[in-house]
Amino acid sequence: MNYKEYGTDNPTMIVFLHGGGVGGWMWDKQVEHFSETYHCLVAEFLDFNKTDAGVFTISEAADDLLLLIESVGADKPVSIVGFSIGAQIALSALSKKPTLFSTAMINSALVKPVPFAKMLTKVMLPTLPLTKNRTFSDIQAKSMYISKEYLDMYYRSNKNINSRLFADTMIENMTFQIPASFSEVTSKILVTVGEKEIRSIKASMAEIVSANRNVRAMIVPGIGHGFPLAEPIVFNETLEDLLKAA
Repeated sequence: MNYKEYGTDNPTMIVFLHGGGVGGWMWDKQVEHFSETYHCLVAEFLDFNKTDAGVFTISEAADDLLLLIESVGADKPVSIVGFSIGAQIALSALSKKPTLFSTAMINSALVKPVPFAKMLTKVMLPTLPLTKNRTFSDIQAKSMYISKEYLDMYYRSNKNINSRLFADTMIENMTFQIPASFSEVTSKILVTVGEKEIRSIKASMAEIVSANRNVRAMIVPGIGHGFPLAEPIVFNETLEDLLKAA
């Protein structure tokens, strides 16, 4: 797992976990805002262009993340922020270490398994060559609220997708469920979804809320899948409030 650090001398650490199809760069606006007062750790756990990528699982990604946190943030209070599959990794990490994190912000996490996930993944694989098409890439990026300054970054991140890693990731994403030990997590947890997100993401929010008494929910008006990128100022204010409540 690769990572970047900012504000390393600050006493409290925030761990940022990106979504699928994007990288740690999706958190640039958050790093800019928080790195003056927080130690920001931006993990890079997916590189779809790697030809030698190993098998990806959410649980193993969470294990690697916990080892990284132990290595670079020992003895610091730690908060975790995840988006999409990064939010699933955050849920897994929280469940493995129920008392480690002071706060958690879980954004657009799917925890309702999708029927026939393997079959759906096989159907999607033949579309991967489209990622080499710049027009297609730009349309996809705009649907995820990726601004013009990151269009090249998004295209480079996806133009040579490793089909096996892509399949692993999609199946992990579509079959993920809340670990049983999540009920023991002591963190203050905020779960967010966009008002225009698909039904299964909204249903997942309700399931996460019911799984732990420390969870509260927030529906972000007017947006779909991409709160941190679509509304970075509102996102930062929301995260700031959560951190101050810890």
